[in-house]
Amino acid sequence: MLRYLPGRPLQDRPPGGDQPPGGARRARPLNVSPVLTVVRLGVLGLALVILPFTGLGSDAGAARVAWDAAIGVSIAAWLVWVLIGLVPRVPARDTLFIAALAVLAASGGILAGLSPLSPAIGVGCVVTASAGVRLRPELSLAITAETVAAFVFTSVAAGAPAGTLLGFPLAFVGLWAFGMTRQEFLLRAEQAERMLEQTRRARAAETQAATLAERARIAREIHDVLAHSLGAVSVNLQAAEGLLGTLPDSPELAKALECVERAGAYTRDGLAEARRAVRALRENASLATAPLGQQLEQLVAEFRATGDATVEFGASGEQRPVAAEVVLAVYRTAQEALSNARKHAPGQPVTLGLEFTPGAVMLSASNPLPADSLAARHGLAASGGGHGLTGLRERAALAEGTLTAGPADGQWQVCLKIPG
Repeated sequence: MLRYLPGRPLQDRPPGGDQPPGGARRARPLNVSPVLTVVRLGVLGLALVILPFTGLGSDAGAARVAWDAAIGVSIAAWLVWVLIGLVPRVPARDTLFIAALAVLAASGGILAGLSPLSPAIGVGCVVTASAGVRLRPELSLAITAETVAAFVFTSVAAGAPAGTLLGFPLAFVGLWAFGMTRQEFLLRAEQAERMLEQTRRARAAETQAATLAERARIAREIHDVLAHSLGAVSVNLQAAEGLLGTLPDSPELAKALECVERAGAYTRDGLAEARRAVRALRENASLATAPLGQQLEQLVAEFRATGDATVEFGASGEQRPVAAEVVLAVYRTAQEALSNARKHAPGQPVTLGLEFTPGAVMLSASNPLPADSLAARHGLAASGGGHGLTGLRERAALAEGTLTAGPADGQWQVCLKIPG
């Protein structure tokens, strides 16, 4: 049966029932049960199929001619009605729908008037009920009045008893009222559904706002506490370096200056990491300011400058901007992999790879295990169970990614795959 309510969607219908010009309610297709659709089609189709073989005898004369003509017109209108439901893009769909109902109303009233005790009554019943459900009150009332008028006129002409003239019009009007009630129920259900969806959206917006506020609070705390503390440490280290530079040269002094310089470098790196964390917290799904490949190249350059190991870095795929959370997760993973290689496999070459695939970013890091493979595996396994890799796994999981780390083929391998 036709699942189309002529007119624009219900969400465009102003509250209070403001109606558009023309015949149809402003309502979208409603998800009425398919079983009800099959029942409507079956009742009308069965009535029109068996009508030619019931009702009037072959010797009814003019009444028989009117009967056959009404059946033919009803079948044609019914087919148009069905085709409108099967073909969504029928031109002038609203007009065809209303015209089909109007024709069925007239022919159904005539059929019921010619043979009130036959299945012909089903045509008028389906028409009046459908008009009540689908059309504006004034137009659906007009369709019902047309059905009643055709029935009364035909019944009077055919000499039907008075009880028939009163009973069947009441049945048509009652079904029209039932259809109107059904329409109001569907419209109210649609409004309730729309209000529920608005409530869900409002709740989601509130949750997002609360999340952003908490992220901003954490970013402020990191900036105010960690960044300021590291800044103060950096200033004091510079002052200590200046004071130590005024002392006489000695091996101990050279070592002290080297430690101070190394501490200053770590402090500067910590400040950079704090800024990166603050930026990631404040940027909600925004893009990182620097390309990910460029950041990893800088990290590799710093690692080469402060260590004696060889680091090879390569990037594949079409690089693209990714969210700040993705940049931070990949950067932290590369940083942890390089640090673990320095601690557990000193002097061993490290291979770092970045790959962009459709919908994902992958990072791989590998370095050969030391000569004492058993001890190396034990040390690396202990490192993998520590806070560093555990935190990286948690960070990857929060971004719907996966991280694996462990020995394979004589190599310690770290693999990160994260959507982005």
